[in-house]
Amino acid sequence: MIAEELINQMIPPLKVYDTVDKALRWMDEFRVNELAVARNRKYIGLATEVSLIELNDRNLTLEQVKLEFQDVHVMHFQHFYDVMEVAIKNKIQVVPVLDELQEFMGIITINDTLAAFGQMSALQGQGSILVLSMPERDYSLSQISRLIEEDSAKILSAYVSPDELDPYNIKLTLKLNTTDLTRIIATLERFEYRITAQFQDGSNYDVGRDRLDMLLKYLDI
Repeated sequence: MIAEELINQMIPPLKVYDTVDKALRWMDEFRVNELAVARNRKYIGLATEVSLIELNDRNLTLEQVKLEFQDVHVMHFQHFYDVMEVAIKNKIQVVPVLDELQEFMGIITINDTLAAFGQMSALQGQGSILVLSMPERDYSLSQISRLIEEDSAKILSAYVSPDELDPYNIKLTLKLNTTDLTRIIATLERFEYRITAQFQDGSNYDVGRDRLDMLLKYLDI
């Protein structure tokens, strides 16, 4: 699922001649802490509740106040994981989307992103999760995929993240289309891959959970 498909058509951009009062009213109405501001179809930054609410003069236009996150956006063709990462890194609730001409297309809210996450998880269907830890130099998804497919299974999705227990290693989380991990684990361990966790279908873990946990933690949802 890409960013263009997640744009929230119900939330329009603010214009530079809109007032601070209007911006705050819209934030309250749409239940977000930021809103995109555009000038002649170009994204110029986010108006944030934190900065606007401190202003004494609510009749100031947005052209007269400091906007934030001018360089923060995603392109319309980027995956929704990229949207999540931009939101997490910048601790924002809305992510602007631009096209190839750098023109503003719309915003994606955190709720939109969570909905996409839920859809993707549902589409992955039944299966199991394997978590491997390895030095980054040893990481080869093609090799790992070949070993798994030789045991008549397939990788539905994969996610690479730092290994919190070892700064020199990475952690690879795999969603597989099988619930029987016995042969797969034996094969991977024979090739010296270290399995740190496994979750069969029905457990409370799923691929991408690390990203979701980060999203909820940093955005206080």
